[in-house]
Amino acid sequence: QVQLVESGGGLVQPGGSLRLSCAASRSLFSVYFMAWYRQVPGKEREQVARITNILATNYTDSVKGRFTISYDKAENTVYLQMNNLKPEDTAVYYCFARTNSIYWGQGTQVTVSS
Repeated sequence: QVQLVESGGGLVQPGGSLRLSCAASRSLFSVYFMAWYRQVPGKEREQVARITNILATNYTDSVKGRFTISYDKAENTVYLQMNNLKPEDTAVYYCFARTNSIYWGQGTQVTVSS
C-alpha cells in the first residue's frame, strides 16, 4: 500500500509559479515510478511528469522546459515545480504511484488566471 498526500495548489496569475508536493508513505525506491497527472472536466486524465525509481524523468511536451519533477529522499516527497504557468495548465493535479498496483492522491486544484 502507498498513501499519497498532495499539497501546494492554488490560484496564480499567468507567468507565475507554484510548487506541488506529494508526501508518500513509502520510498520512491520501493515503487516502479511516481508521477503527476492532471485532469480538467470533460477530458481524460493526462500524465504531466514522471520520475522512476532510478530517478529518470519524463514530461509531456506541453510542460517541457517549464515544469520540473524531483524527489526528496529524506522527506519521501515528490515535488512538481511549475514555472511560467499558463491558463491551459488549470486543472486538478493528482499524485500517482505504481507498484504491482496503482495509487492516487486526493488531488489539488491549480488555477491559472488573471
